[in-house]
Amino acid sequence: MTDAERALWRLLRDRRMNGWRFRRQEPIDRYIVDFVSFEARLVIEVDGGQHYESESDQRRDAYLQSQGFRVLRLWNTDVLANRDGVHRIIMTALARCAPPGAAPSSNSA
Repeated sequence: MTDAERALWRLLRDRRMNGWRFRRQEPIDRYIVDFVSFEARLVIEVDGGQHYESESDQRRDAYLQSQGFRVLRLWNTDVLANRDGVHRIIMTALARCAPPGAAPSSNSA
């Protein structure tokens, strides 16, 4: 893992995000994602500058979205220098999900 991935893992591990469980370096079909909460259907990728406007990342994101995941991309520099801001961004994304362990709603959009 990169320094940024290690820093983000310290925020995500042990259900530290209001009880949501995250896994790191997890395969989803043919892709390995940096972090995923299967309960929240949320993938978090931590990227450096080489990913800026990457067509392969756009294809990967489209595939993951077609499988029911939301993809949140964070920059390495933000994870390392703006931990509070990154925490707020992730919590905002998780707030749109059912609480951990809740039964899925049949009328969710």
